[in-house]
Amino acid sequence: MRWAVAGGRRAVFASFGLHKTATQLEILRILRGRIGGEQLITLPLGVRQEFFREAAARFVADEAGDHRVALKFIRSDAEIDGGDHIYVTNFESVREGKVSPKLFSAASLDEASVLRSFGSKTYQEFTDLFRDVRFRFVATATPSPNRFKELIHYAGFLGVMDTGQALTRFFQRNSTKAGDLTLYPHKEREFWLWVASWAVIIQKPSDLGFSDEGYDLPPLKVTWHEVPAGDGGTQVDRDGQMMLVRDGARGLPQEARERRLALPSVIEKLKGIVAADKADPSGDHRIIWHDLEDERRAIEKAIPGARSVWGTQDLDEREQRIADFSDGLFPILSTKPVIAGSGCNFQRFCHKAAFVGVGHKFNDFIQAIHRLQRFGQPHPVEVDVIYPETLRETRRDLEDKWARHEEMATKMSEIIRTYGLDQLSMATALTRSIGVERIEARGEGWQVANNDCVDEARRMEDGSVDLIVSSIPFSNHYEYTPSYNDFGHTDDDDHFFAQMDHLTPELLRVLKPGRNACIHVKDRILFGSVTGFGTPTVNPFHAKTLAHFMRHGFLYMGMITIDTDVVRENNQTYRLGWSENAKDSTKMGCGSPEYLLIFRKLPTDRTHAYADERVTKDKPLCRAPSDDGGEGALVPFDRKLTPEPGTGYSRARWQIDAHARWRSSGNRNLTAAEFAALDPKVVGKVFKAFSMEEVYDYETHVAIGEALDARGTLPSDFMSLWPGTTRPDVWHDVDRMRTLNTSQAAKGREMHVCPLQFDIVDRCIARFSAPGDLVFDPFGGLFTVPVRALALGRRGRAAELNPGYFLDGVKYLEAEARKKAVPSLFDLLEAAE
Repeated sequence: MRWAVAGGRRAVFASFGLHKTATQLEILRILRGRIGGEQLITLPLGVRQEFFREAAARFVADEAGDHRVALKFIRSDAEIDGGDHIYVTNFESVREGKVSPKLFSAASLDEASVLRSFGSKTYQEFTDLFRDVRFRFVATATPSPNRFKELIHYAGFLGVMDTGQALTRFFQRNSTKAGDLTLYPHKEREFWLWVASWAVIIQKPSDLGFSDEGYDLPPLKVTWHEVPAGDGGTQVDRDGQMMLVRDGARGLPQEARERRLALPSVIEKLKGIVAADKADPSGDHRIIWHDLEDERRAIEKAIPGARSVWGTQDLDEREQRIADFSDGLFPILSTKPVIAGSGCNFQRFCHKAAFVGVGHKFNDFIQAIHRLQRFGQPHPVEVDVIYPETLRETRRDLEDKWARHEEMATKMSEIIRTYGLDQLSMATALTRSIGVERIEARGEGWQVANNDCVDEARRMEDGSVDLIVSSIPFSNHYEYTPSYNDFGHTDDDDHFFAQMDHLTPELLRVLKPGRNACIHVKDRILFGSVTGFGTPTVNPFHAKTLAHFMRHGFLYMGMITIDTDVVRENNQTYRLGWSENAKDSTKMGCGSPEYLLIFRKLPTDRTHAYADERVTKDKPLCRAPSDDGGEGALVPFDRKLTPEPGTGYSRARWQIDAHARWRSSGNRNLTAAEFAALDPKVVGKVFKAFSMEEVYDYETHVAIGEALDARGTLPSDFMSLWPGTTRPDVWHDVDRMRTLNTSQAAKGREMHVCPLQFDIVDRCIARFSAPGDLVFDPFGGLFTVPVRALALGRRGRAAELNPGYFLDGVKYLEAEARKKAVPSLFDLLEAAE
């Protein structure tokens, strides 16, 4: 309590029965005496009686002074009377605008799991409504261990750290699924130390150095009852084949269907369990948890004396039934976890529960169990879970989440035991670094440094670099290291480019006159929940980058557009959903490609604008005519002679490099039906070739896709019918799998968050540099640029701040150097001669 009051904005994640109610009451009682004003506790339905009971039982006058707490329940601002009490209200009254949090100097959210989803309406509304409350607290027993980022939503509500900054610092993005952010393995302990700096997660009093006497949870016995699946008729797959055995349920609609089909079997099992309770000397009180209204009606019909609580019921009647069951006035209560699964204490008269079906919501499940398994429960807790055989996978998922919950609790207990509530020691452990002790590695043809990129560039000689190829950080989108030197550790675009103002002039200085800098960028998606616009918008980051480099003296030479898969992109952002488009297409934008910005440093001699050190290309050799009619000798290029394929830099290669234009000859259009008959694994490749060879027809493209969709073979997780293009400024064939992350993943190492594709690097190096040239990347990452430079006969140099990336990148460079150093058979033959 002292720790919470001293911090002013704290989270109390205390296990079930560790007196979160008393903790919140005491925190607000202290603040009422210190800062004045009004205090508010917001809580779920059916919980207020626990607060009134706690206030009456624990807070009394004693010799040390008056510690009494008076409570008043309100449903609107009109009921605030300025009296000497703490106000209590329900979430619904705040959500509906009847009670205004801004009128209070301190507020606490009880069972704050309503904030768990960042994009939810409740999170957005509550964050705004409570923003001006000076002292803010949250309390819950089960911060989800299965979605670590839920914790940052609490931090965002409390104002501890902006959610975007927290996501950038601790989490890596799943490039195939929007919102699926996982904790960096190397950031895990730092993340939990950060959480412990504003939240306390305790399982027992001993976590804080106190005795656990009297705080032993009663034993928990969970019995899983699998019953036969209901008769849903013959199941047919998408190809019309009848199935001998019905598949397990996949997805919420199918799971709900299976629960309804199996309801007779589930209810029959439940009746037997309830009947056995009557012979149990420890008591026959039981709470029955369900999720579907069909289940509630079946329970009421089958179990005499069961009383139900449901969503559309009068609020007062709901609360009264919950209070009466809690006080043991009737034996069986039937309700949903979302209604009475949080905050209610049923352990005084009940130690048995039954779940009619299973679901994936672990928080609802564990909260419901702990309405009974609490400190002070005199009996072992018995939980019966009844589910149909088609929901076996759902049960496994629930048990896996339970195991991860226990793992998280163990980690947090360890941190609290190590640091206690000593904020200074935790702050020391979380201190960011500034500056870096430079480490250099080098080999034949390459030199890299674990160093700040600005410092490294300043160490380089004027005009020493032949080509710059780099994928710069995308503003504050990612944070690569816990260092202030990290360019990803910025607040916004203006802050990022202010940091680039230190680097870009150095890049211009070290680049040879007339040579190029190729900068890979991508626009950023801004989510409506963050901007407040309610709709995703696009930050034109590539245009800002272009303006930045031009401002520092680089000449803009052009922009290569690199197509990206719009379907995969939607899986990352959910901003271009087909279903959302059907609801309102005005909110739809378009896919966001990547860009390669080509810049040039002004050459010394501007007469012809050739580089001071040109990148020349040898024209192909030609075959001279033979006097005897045989094969003539190879001679230097001559327009009158035929170029010999495979020699020199051909006109064809130049056209492809300059225009990114690929053309083939096809003999005819394929019909939509012919495309639909192809194997889905090859249809994308064939379609791209078709789109390049023939005049593009939009309706034909659509017809092919519709034919595939009718067969159930149009993928939903990637774009199969990705058209090629003849536009000179678009690269449509970049292989997104060819990155050093492929090797990182295979070896179980940390993946780079923004891998740069080999194809992009290779084309830049081949086109804008000559063999033996030095290619530099100030943001080296896994050293893709110097690795590919070596592979293409150039030299490579790079800087990287992240020590993990640096060490892994050095290994890739050493491997590439060894590959080039191994002699071939022909080398040995030449040496023998």
